Amino acid sequence: MKIEILPSLLAADFGRLADEILRAEASGAEALHLDIMDAHFVPNLSFGPDVVALAKRTAPGFYRNVHLMMSRPDLYLEKFAAAGAETIQVHVEADCNLHVELKRIRELGLKNAIVLNPETPVERLAPYLDEIDEALVMTVHPGYGGQQFIAECLPKVTWLRERRPELDIMVDGGVNGETAVLAAKAGANQFVAGSYLFKQSDMAKAVSCLRSSVSLA
Repeated sequence: MKIEILPSLLAADFGRLADEILRAEASGAEALHLDIMDAHFVPNLSFGPDVVALAKRTAPGFYRNVHLMMSRPDLYLEKFAAAGAETIQVHVEADCNLHVELKRIRELGLKNAIVLNPETPVERLAPYLDEIDEALVMTVHPGYGGQQFIAECLPKVTWLRERRPELDIMVDGGVNGETAVLAAKAGANQFVAGSYLFKQSDMAKAVSCLRSSVSLA
């Protein structure tokens, strides 16, 4: 499986978003991860389609992975697609018909993905395994950056890898040089890192080291 590193814009300096997007692109990371929070599904409010559009204008060739932490993502799919999302991730816990919405994301010309919170049994994903391009296992409780990695979530990654060997499986939350290796050993191949990468003076070196570590796991 191809290893992919995704800096999470949630950890960037919001006063310098365009510069931070360019710094992430220059780091050699495969994609930019944009966390969209609605202050209802999670206890925080982040940004909306305008920031996705900013990322597209600022770094048009830098892949945009959009994670909708929203109770009703179905009401916003077209808006985020129009803004420049290339993958849209929706939660299995969201209040919508996921079979319909996963199909609709693909009909918009995008990749789809399903997301699982730490407290949700991985078996909840079983009905959707043949309908998804990616799966994201949250390794923190979504809503805020800088949290501690929840290692108890890793068996979910293994469960997914055993059932869909070719699936792109992402982890997000508390990812650093050590926890990413644990996730890679469990079967993950995509790694979202926010604070760990954006706090580095040399993000390119951090991305390279992270990629090397998980490649050897």
